[in-house]
Amino acid sequence: MSFLNSQNKRAALVWRLLLAVSGGLLSSLAFPRENISPLIFVAVTLLFLSIYQVKSFAAFIIGLAGGLGFYLSQIEWLSLYLGPVPWLALSIMEAIIFAIGMSACALVWNYLRLRLSERSILKPIAIALSLAVLWTAREWVSITIPYGGFPWSRLSQTQSDTFLARWVYWGGFGWLTFVVAFIAASLTGILVTKKIRKGLFNIPIIIGLVLSFTVPALTSLNASAESGTIRIGAVQGNANAGLFANPDRGSILRNHLDAGKAFSSDNFDVVVWPENASDLSPFADPIAKQEITNYVDNVIRAPLIFGTITQRGEKIFNSSILWEPGIGATDWYDKKRPVPFAEYVPDRDFWYQLAPDLVGLISRGYDFGERDGIFEVANSKLGSLICFEIAIDDIGRELVRDGAQVILSQTNNADFGRSDQTFQQAAF
Repeated sequence: MSFLNSQNKRAALVWRLLLAVSGGLLSSLAFPRENISPLIFVAVTLLFLSIYQVKSFAAFIIGLAGGLGFYLSQIEWLSLYLGPVPWLALSIMEAIIFAIGMSACALVWNYLRLRLSERSILKPIAIALSLAVLWTAREWVSITIPYGGFPWSRLSQTQSDTFLARWVYWGGFGWLTFVVAFIAASLTGILVTKKIRKGLFNIPIIIGLVLSFTVPALTSLNASAESGTIRIGAVQGNANAGLFANPDRGSILRNHLDAGKAFSSDNFDVVVWPENASDLSPFADPIAKQEITNYVDNVIRAPLIFGTITQRGEKIFNSSILWEPGIGATDWYDKKRPVPFAEYVPDRDFWYQLAPDLVGLISRGYDFGERDGIFEVANSKLGSLICFEIAIDDIGRELVRDGAQVILSQTNNADFGRSDQTFQQAAF
C-alpha cells in the first residue's frame, strides 16, 4: 500500500479518491438484482483503505466521494419514480452523513494505531471492531436522521441470499451490518500490516473471522408451521399507482378486481391486495364500495385486505383495510412511517423555497398512523405493513410483539417496474 503514502500528496489523494469511488460504485453490484454478495467485502475494504493514515478532514473529503459513489449507484431507481433531482439530493445528503462516518473512522483508527503498541496482539482486533462499530453507528444515523432517515443501502441487504443472513436472528439488520463491516475491516487490517504474514496469523482476528462465519452456519432456524395453517391468496394488479402517476379514475381498482377473479373457485381464508390497490376509497365513493362488497361477498367469499387512501377529518392516510363478507370494513391500519418528500413534505414552507417545482408536485401529505397493524382473520393474527416499512426494524418487531403469525408486506412494486428497487425490496 505504498502508493497511499506517496511523497506526492496530490497523487496519494487521487489514489485514495479512486479507491473510495471504486468501493462506492462496486458496492451496488453486491445488492439485490446483481446480487454478487461477496463484492461487498471488497467494496468496504476499498473504502476503509482509502482513509488509512489520513486526518479526519481529508477522510471527510474522501468519504464524501465514496459516499456519492455508494448511494448514486444503489438508488438510481429513485430517478424513475421522482426524477433526477430527488435522486441527486438524497444521495448528496446521505453522502454527507457517510463522509462524517468515514471521518470518525479515520480519527479513531489513527488514535488506536498510535496509542496501542505494535506488539499488542489485540491491536488489530481493537481496530477492526472499532471500525465495524462506527460503520454500524453511521448506518443507524442514516436510517434515523433526518425525518426518520432513509432505511436503505444497508450492508445487511447484500446478504439476503447467503447463510450470513442468519445473523439477523441474533440481532436484526444492524447486527448483520456489523458483522459484514467487521469482516471487511479485518481484511483491511491484514492488507495494511507491514508483514502480511503477521496479519494473516493474528489469533484474535482469526477467532473473530471464524466466529463471523461459523455462528450463522451453525444457526438452525425452524420455519415449520407451529400453530395451524392459513390459506392466503395474493393479487398484484400490475397497475402504476405511484404518487405522480395519472391513471384513469377507477382503473387501478378495476385491474385488481379483474386479476382477483381467478380466486373465485378457490377456498382462501383471506385474499390480499397491495398498497393503493383501490384508487377509489370505498368510504368516499359508493361505486367502489359496491364493487368491493360484491367481490368479497360473491366472488372470493372470504375477507379481503387491500390498500387505499382514507380521510378522517382533515387527515389523510395511506391505509390497509380489512373488508369482511356480509359486514364490510371491520379494521384498518394506517401507515406509521410515510416516506418524507414522497408521501409528505416535512417543513414544507422551508423546502418549498428551495425546490418549489418538486415540492409542488406533492400536493397531499399523508399523516402518521397510530393504530396497530394486526388483523384477526380465521383465528390467526396477520400483521400488515406498507411498502418501505419492510426496511424499518421496529415496525416488524412491533408486529411480532403484538402476536403476528404472518406478516403481509403490502407494496405496489409495479410503480418501480423492473428497476433494482423491486429486487431490493423483495430481498428485504
